[in-house]
Amino acid sequence: MDLTRTLPARLRPGGRHGLAGTETRDPIGYAVAALGKLAQSDLLDRVGLRKQTEHAVFTATRTGFRAATSANRAFARVGSRQQPGVRVPSAAPKGAFDITPGEDEQMLVDVVSEYAAEVVRPAAAEADEACAAPEPLLKASLEIGLPILGVPEALGGISEERSAVAGTLVAEALAHGDMGLAIAALAPGAVATALGLWGTEAQQQTYLPAFTGDEVPAAALALAEPTVLFDAFKPATTARRTDDGFVLDGVKSAVVRGAEAELFIVGARLDDQPVLFLVESSTAGLSVESDPGMGVRAASMTRLRLEGVTVPADAVLGATDGTTYAECVRLSRLAWCALAVGTAQAVLDYVTPYVKERKAFGEPVAHRQSVAFMVADIAIELQAMRLLTYKAAGRAAAGKDFAREVSLARRLCADKGMRIGLDGVQLLGGHGFVKEHPVERWYRDLRAVAVLEGAVLV
Repeated sequence: MDLTRTLPARLRPGGRHGLAGTETRDPIGYAVAALGKLAQSDLLDRVGLRKQTEHAVFTATRTGFRAATSANRAFARVGSRQQPGVRVPSAAPKGAFDITPGEDEQMLVDVVSEYAAEVVRPAAAEADEACAAPEPLLKASLEIGLPILGVPEALGGISEERSAVAGTLVAEALAHGDMGLAIAALAPGAVATALGLWGTEAQQQTYLPAFTGDEVPAAALALAEPTVLFDAFKPATTARRTDDGFVLDGVKSAVVRGAEAELFIVGARLDDQPVLFLVESSTAGLSVESDPGMGVRAASMTRLRLEGVTVPADAVLGATDGTTYAECVRLSRLAWCALAVGTAQAVLDYVTPYVKERKAFGEPVAHRQSVAFMVADIAIELQAMRLLTYKAAGRAAAGKDFAREVSLARRLCADKGMRIGLDGVQLLGGHGFVKEHPVERWYRDLRAVAVLEGAVLV
């Protein structure tokens, strides 16, 4: 079904994104319009990321910290508490399953891929070392429209239908530059997308204007917990009812940019059911401490402690029967699969020319069957990862049950993604062990797919 609409006024000349002229596009075209032609703009020069010497401005250090959460913004309560919020419709069915991106989807991938190659990849090594993303890089991600990809157009975003496929393509393209920086850039959009999917009218009108404006707040999903054999569907964080709302207690881990986040979506157990809660950073009882790990260090992972945190009755996001929470976990796992595919593709793209150029005993190492077969296995497993991920994304966008598909995709991406990272290091030999080459960082990042939950969703 071909839907064409005129671009909304906010995307026309003089708007925030500075688009040239009024165009007609199908739904995925709105995303392309919002991102714009990065290659034709002077964005890279204006944010000062053309030269590698300007990549070293970061906002955090590698030393541990424990601090009160950011409280720079006051979210004024507006709208009706009980009235359902605006929802984007499911994508129209396309008939036979086809993983080939459409013309507009390919344009979207091309724009984000250029941003990943020109901005993200050059900053990745220093960001990993500093455990923080450069502020100019994050501002550039806002300018190209990443936070509003999943927000309904009626609320200031660019979504006319479920954007799970577009979100998957964007996450994959960004991760090809660097997984840690991709997570840091996508985290605010994950919260905005969740509000668009499950928020009430009051919640959407209270919080989404901040994400569609010029000063987008840092925000994060907080689902994971630092427990052995953590089950995402059985959080240890608890929520108990009070006369005025709820009290939350627990510890969440892998919270992206938690020290600067102004809004959290926290998963907790309420009446033996997992439920999502909106928690503002200014709420008493919240504290954050740094929690750098083996991989995805540029995402500035932190732990969020909730000690008697009181939230109002309207802080519940979505249903309280566990269905909203389950969908959130599955959409998050889908995003992690996309990140794994993008990073694994980066490994393949790096090792293929390397083994052809690296010589041992007078000939390229690619001439040895053991090396050639290993590279071929990477390509085969990568394509299987991509196929399962795209299929799950397609079902999610169409509003169909995708629990089975995303479970298969996550299992494959976790196992084979880690193997691809290991093989990438092995193919480089001694070079795979040193930080001069990025493969060791990609290996560390790919291990995160199997152990982290939340952080991003599509």
